[in-house]
Amino acid sequence: MEQNQQEQIHQNMQTGAVPPQMNHGGHELFDVHEVLTGTINTLNLYTLLRQHIKDPELKDILDRQYQFIQEEYNISVECFKTGMDPSKPTQSYKMKQGNDFIYGLKPSQPKKPIQSVSDITDECISSLMLGEVKAGASLKAMSTLELTNPVVRRVFADSVPNCIEMAYEISLYQNKHHYYQVPQLAPADIQQMVNGFAPAQSQPPMPH
Repeated sequence: MEQNQQEQIHQNMQTGAVPPQMNHGGHELFDVHEVLTGTINTLNLYTLLRQHIKDPELKDILDRQYQFIQEEYNISVECFKTGMDPSKPTQSYKMKQGNDFIYGLKPSQPKKPIQSVSDITDECISSLMLGEVKAGASLKAMSTLELTNPVVRRVFADSVPNCIEMAYEISLYQNKHHYYQVPQLAPADIQQMVNGFAPAQSQPPMPH
């Protein structure tokens, strides 16, 4: 039986007729394993952090993101195994936060590592969450560039904007509570930087 399978695979490779579940390059297999393992780590960390959250708003963010990440994970696993479109379409993550950042710095205590679990705060938890989804965005974006299976590639590519949206949601939450402070340049400096570029010409220069 195994020999027949090997012969079929060899024949498929010769003819170019690769079955969907085998439509994966070697580099892709390693990348997808890394992405899926990273997603499991994110879900595991969210599970560990949830019991320590004090702010109901942060708990709501974590719960909504957990459910969304878990659904994306299941879709990714399905299409990775089958090489075909998943049974459920990919979705777009919708955050509840507004888009307004608070600018400027307020006096705060220097940050340092916690000494025990009892020291964990919502600031620490939200920072860990932010680090996870930012890492997921980078890893999925880099992996997508190397994927050969068109379905897995599309699913991973669709996931990158969702990671970005989740990171943005957490950073807005942190900013609102002054965990993530955003300094600004002086108005004159902002204007100089904003006006430091001009539109490109409509037509490329023609060679003589």
